[in-house]
Amino acid sequence: MSTYHINTHYAKALMLLAQDLDAVDSIADDMRLVSTVCAENRELGVVFANPVIPSDKKVAIINDLFSGRVSAPTLAFLVFAARKNRSVHMRGIADAYVEMFREYRGIVLSDLVTHQPIDDVARKLVTEMVEAYTGKKVELHDRTDPKMLGCFKLEFDNKMYDARIRTKIRRMRIEFARNDYESKL
Repeated sequence: MSTYHINTHYAKALMLLAQDLDAVDSIADDMRLVSTVCAENRELGVVFANPVIPSDKKVAIINDLFSGRVSAPTLAFLVFAARKNRSVHMRGIADAYVEMFREYRGIVLSDLVTHQPIDDVARKLVTEMVEAYTGKKVELHDRTDPKMLGCFKLEFDNKMYDARIRTKIRRMRIEFARNDYESKL
């Protein structure tokens, strides 16, 4: 079975469990934490991917890392996944669950890249514009890129609004290369 299918099947099972327990939001927060921990610790990924390390040791690592930091159903699910030798997919399962949570709650993820950090007024304006366009709530992630001078790039819902100067220059080059000018001579 492919990694994508494993991640989505386990995430779907966790989503069904969360709906039954009425804990969709708290488990989403827990899975964000799991994803962050797995992303920041390369050694953890190496340990989870190592087939020589028995699943009991991986379960002990999961208990040490997440006990007291996540809810009991989330911890039980992580232990279950580790016992089924799916600990290598822990981050993928967490990311898949968070994506399913966004779909469940009608939230669209939006990524804004600017030259300088934006203030709360601009953040609110961008959020309102994307909400009006998509009809969904927006989870806005903004970051800075010093290479982008006086422009921005906004991605959401598999769409991108690119207001970068580099893109405008490239479009102008394409337009000039077409040479639509016809001589009257």
